[in-house]
Amino acid sequence: MAEFTVAVSDPESGHTYQIEVDGQDANRFIGRELGDEVDGGAVGLDGYTLELTGGSDTAGRPMRPDVRGVGTKAIMSDGGIGFEPTTDGERKRITVRGREVSDETRQINAKIVGRGSDDVDELLGDEE
Repeated sequence: MAEFTVAVSDPESGHTYQIEVDGQDANRFIGRELGDEVDGGAVGLDGYTLELTGGSDTAGRPMRPDVRGVGTKAIMSDGGIGFEPTTDGERKRITVRGREVSDETRQINAKIVGRGSDDVDELLGDEE
């Protein structure tokens, strides 16, 4: 059964909330791709809309929006997600995961793009 940690960022307040999701709520994310919009009810944000922005798998490999599918792929990268070059022109072969969410995904990054009527802190129980 799928189990994720969803990191939900609120662009208005600048806060990020870590939410554990499993069972039926986790199945709402399976098969979605980076850039897709998901109902916030899966993470306790009823009336909100979330956009999937990134994530990583069980081994820590990042998901890249330019790699199709759910599998891993070794790509030659000159920078971006998964590699930060230290000199001009540096390239490196890195292993990344595709843009589609699967059972191998461990963390999903999402941001709020559509707001509901309730406050985010009240819904997610901010402990500050």
